[in-house]
Amino acid sequence: MTAKVDSANVISITENGCAHEFRINCSSCRLSSICLPIALNMEEVDQLDSIIQRSRPIQKGEHIYRQKEHFTSVYAVRSGSVKAYSITDGGQEQVTGFYFPGEIIGMDGIAKSSYASSARALETSSICEIPFDKLGELSQRIPSLQRHFFQLMSQEITEDQQLLTLLSKNTADQRVASLMLSISARNARRRLSAAHFRLPMSRTDIGNYLGLTVETVSRVLSRLQKLHILSVDNKEITIADDAGLRAVADGAHTH
Repeated sequence: MTAKVDSANVISITENGCAHEFRINCSSCRLSSICLPIALNMEEVDQLDSIIQRSRPIQKGEHIYRQKEHFTSVYAVRSGSVKAYSITDGGQEQVTGFYFPGEIIGMDGIAKSSYASSARALETSSICEIPFDKLGELSQRIPSLQRHFFQLMSQEITEDQQLLTLLSKNTADQRVASLMLSISARNARRRLSAAHFRLPMSRTDIGNYLGLTVETVSRVLSRLQKLHILSVDNKEITIADDAGLRAVADGAHTH
């Protein structure tokens, strides 16, 4: 899912207070247009709100759920960012996704009633827990909620396919450029800057996710900066040439 992040981009203050505020509800959440309550009327939003569980902010490094745990809920990221990863048969960590505000995690647990991956906060994050059995019951009463949830599941499948396509790309430049464009697009969906954002994940996580070494990730970012396509200041990224970045992602850019 696709995936959400700096002083300019982190959703830290809303009209109703801090985004980490766990007493917020669906009707006052600024993410409601891209999260589950889309297309619901106020009464339906209240019904959804009644089943959602909100805890205090999760700190960096804390888990929301772990691989192979019994599946009970899906989760909406309200602020911060989350890394999903699985442990391979060889005991190695494989990053499977990054998730930002308004995105849903945990749907990989539906098929086998256990989570296929673990989810860990990349920074202080607020999470809405949505018990799946109650969501199912509510969806039967609210067809528009059921349709939207199916759309979210379809989006998850599509983004998994996009990742496979991304990892099949020939060059490291294409992979890194594609990830930057993905983050840019997801920021735009949250009405944040598509051109400037902070990467909440480490270079190690990026390399793991893209099947590249840390050194290669750093070299690509440096190369894109020299080409005046990106401006890179540690984790701060500015897309200086959107068309150029898309050309790199498509493999059409020549050095």
